[in-house]
Amino acid sequence: MNSKTNLFGISNVRDLTKAAVVSALYIVITMVFAALSFGPIQFRFSEGLNNLAVFNKRYVVAITLGCFISNMMSSLGPLDMVVGTGETLIALLTINIVTRFIKSLPLKLVASVLIGTFYMFIVAAEIAYLGNTAFWPTFWGAYLTTAIGEFVTMTIGAVLVYIISLRYDLNK
Repeated sequence: MNSKTNLFGISNVRDLTKAAVVSALYIVITMVFAALSFGPIQFRFSEGLNNLAVFNKRYVVAITLGCFISNMMSSLGPLDMVVGTGETLIALLTINIVTRFIKSLPLKLVASVLIGTFYMFIVAAEIAYLGNTAFWPTFWGAYLTTAIGEFVTMTIGAVLVYIISLRYDLNK
């Protein structure tokens, strides 16, 4: 680790600004599509930004913060601020660490999508826990629907991030 770079990948005002913009973008996209962003059937398009964790660890912090602030609006209440945000942090850290060992950008993005989709079991458990129905049937139903939504939105995000990366160096 560079002595000028801290634990979060932020070493100067430029890095902080990039992180703040991504965090704000996550919040705005979540709120614009709020009707689709929360609940057992969700297509949170802001999750496409999770693919940025492939490029720089500052995006792990930025997206986690954006998720936390967005989850303040969740109908699931404070539990979603903790569990939903925790799921995001775990998924992003896993994406950032695993993809360091993959050279090909397209393969990094495929790994990112699959890792993000896998970890939706945490959100499904949260939904099942809060539901007034049998846990396991609710869990599996919620996992199926949230995983499909995550897969779709992260795939869209991966394509967009890839196109953007052809023009801009997202590692910097």
